[in-house]
Amino acid sequence: PIGILISLYAAAHIVFYVFAGNDQDTGFALRMALGVLMILLALIGGRITPGFTEDFLQEIGTKTQPAPFSIFDGISILLVALAAVIWMVHPTHVVTGWMMMVAGGLNLARLLRWHGWRTWREPLVFILHVGYAWLGLSLMILGGSILGAGPPPEDAIHALTTGTVGAMTLAVMTRATLGHTGHVKHAGPLTITMFLMVNLGAIFRILASIIGDPQELLLILATVAWSGAYLVFVVGYGPFLFQPSLETSD
Repeated sequence: PIGILISLYAAAHIVFYVFAGNDQDTGFALRMALGVLMILLALIGGRITPGFTEDFLQEIGTKTQPAPFSIFDGISILLVALAAVIWMVHPTHVVTGWMMMVAGGLNLARLLRWHGWRTWREPLVFILHVGYAWLGLSLMILGGSILGAGPPPEDAIHALTTGTVGAMTLAVMTRATLGHTGHVKHAGPLTITMFLMVNLGAIFRILASIIGDPQELLLILATVAWSGAYLVFVVGYGPFLFQPSLETSD
């Protein structure tokens, strides 16, 4: 399934260039790409977040564990997929708005079943819950914008791109880098700073779409915070990736 979705994502890029080359509206291709991302985040984020949470809770001796995958999770993912497909075809229809709202609400409920608040002592795990929360919120924000509440749809998309994609990507990058280079999978001050910056960048970007007067300032803050988070990753984690793994080095 992941291979199929990645292929669809590639196809969206091809469609974009075909439309652009013929001076046609590229909106469908953009929504196709973002819709595939929604589904990927629901699938992959919905797998690794409870999985790593379970490992952490077992390590600290907590008896409470994330709820196992059930029909509720399947319905939550299916609704994201349906909402994404409808959005591709009818981006402004009232049905699309309500589908987004319902899908977002169900995925927030899904997130609560994983007991993420118990992972606050390890930000490397907690950030996965924050990223998945952005998925639910971004769907609801986009749905609300289609229904006439909140920022315009073209601005509401930033909740998905800067919030969900930004936070979840950085969460996986940091954990994978530490794990594959033999370092302890723990978020130190530098990593926590990255996580705070990427989330602040997303918040500032969304606020810039809602608040009028300091919009330029908010956009600057969003740019500095969000891009800065990834710059900090390059500076802090880059050396790990250019050195032998601690597990294999002499």
